[in-house]
Amino acid sequence: MPQYENPWTIPNMLSMTRIGLAPVLGYLIIEEDFNIALGVFALAGLTDLLDGFIARNWANQKSALGSALDPLADKILISILYVSLTYADLIPVPLTYMIISRDVMLIAAVFYVRYRTLPTPRTLSKYFNPCYATARLKPTFISKVNTAVQLILVAASLAAPVFNYADSIYLQILWCFTAFTTAASAYSYYHYGRKTVQVIKGR
Repeated sequence: MPQYENPWTIPNMLSMTRIGLAPVLGYLIIEEDFNIALGVFALAGLTDLLDGFIARNWANQKSALGSALDPLADKILISILYVSLTYADLIPVPLTYMIISRDVMLIAAVFYVRYRTLPTPRTLSKYFNPCYATARLKPTFISKVNTAVQLILVAASLAAPVFNYADSIYLQILWCFTAFTTAASAYSYYHYGRKTVQVIKGR
């Protein structure tokens, strides 16, 4: 049987806050308000640091939902940021396409895992009930590195028009490194597959 848990933890609320900040950031970037966008991005980054710290140090704040919600919030934030920064001509289209494609596949895999780990009879109410925990997700090491690199590139790209280094060769090197870690991350999930999912047996 799956484990029934409280989804309303502080880390989960912080992840939801990060999801809520994503469209705000996208709007600010499209409007080329990069100074405020940098500040909002710093706030989003703070929620990411805090939710991980709290979940690691307080056992009652750790949840199966959080193991999926935290990386999902990162992917939503990163996807909106990359599309917006590409629209603003600060990140190349092929790199954004690569990142979005990988994230769409991973999100689809999360929904599939949720379906497969639900006990029968599978119903929509069970599927979308956040209290009904069926599996924990464990990101690979290279995936964690990739997320960090992607966020570094976002920060550098947001700051580029503010500090006038949009044509820097170092940004172009960072584009290449981000593409490499994104490809390596996608392969790691393909290679390790089931090892990244821990099915909850219940207590």
